[in-house]
Parts: sequence; structure tokens; C-alpha cells
Amino acid sequence: MSAKKTINLEKALTDLEELVAELESGDLPLEKAMKKFEEGIKLTRGCQAALKEAEQKVEILLRSAGGEDLKEFEIED
Repeated sequence: MSAKKTINLEKALTDLEELVAELESGDLPLEKAMKKFEEGIKLTRGCQAALKEAEQKVEILLRSAGGEDLKEFEIED
């Protein structure tokens, strides 16, 4: 059993949006801005891991249900 911590994706995204707004305001001293930036990086990595895990679960479920393989999602400009 792994001690991997799961995150609440919605909360993490909200926290990340708040951090970005604080950093964009330009009102933070450099030291605080750097700490906020580090916190944002950690949140981003947690979100990426949660999304990757969700993608893997969906792929497993599709394959076990005899569904088609996942296709790359393309965003049209």
C-alpha cells in the first residue's frame, strides 16, 4: 500500500487560481512571491498526477468493458 496523498482536484485548482491572482497583483514582496510560486508548482504537479491517474482509470475501464482505445484529444484553434 502506498502512502501517496490524493488531492481534491477542484480545491487544488481553486487554490492555484488564487495564487496566480496574488502573484499577478505584484503586491507581494519577493520572498513571499517565491514561496507562493513554489506552492503553485506543488499544486500544479499534484493536479497533473491526479489527472494522469484519472486518465489511466478511464482507460482501464474502457478496455475491461471492451470499449475502444482512447484517442488523443485535439483542440481546434
